[in-house]
Amino acid sequence: MSASVTGVTISRSRQPVTLSEAAVAKVSELLQQESASGMSEGDLSLRIAVKPGGCSGFSYDMFFDSSIEDDDLVSTFDQVKVVVDPASAELLKGAKLDYTDGLQGAGFHVVNPNATRTCGCGSSFS
Repeated sequence: MSASVTGVTISRSRQPVTLSEAAVAKVSELLQQESASGMSEGDLSLRIAVKPGGCSGFSYDMFFDSSIEDDDLVSTFDQVKVVVDPASAELLKGAKLDYTDGLQGAGFHVVNPNATRTCGCGSSFS
């Protein structure tokens, strides 16, 4: 099953996580840097995962990945392909990845409506 809505392509299922325009722009920039080091932008996807750990029980993991498993959920935001495994998708339903760059520092931030508690550093949740 596949549907297209304003530049967003959704495959197999409703996307578990969305990206803000700032996050799409930053990920695109990072993908271009990766392609300059030898990898083709089209070969890489942003994998967003949830793994056990951190001071609140779970932590987010994000990295560029060149492989997509058969059961992965794949969404495309402009030219950025986002991949989420099914177990992580359950914990990320309705989440949004944002990117900010300000006086307090720059970085990605996950706004997750499923998180009942987060730690002070913002990288783990329960």
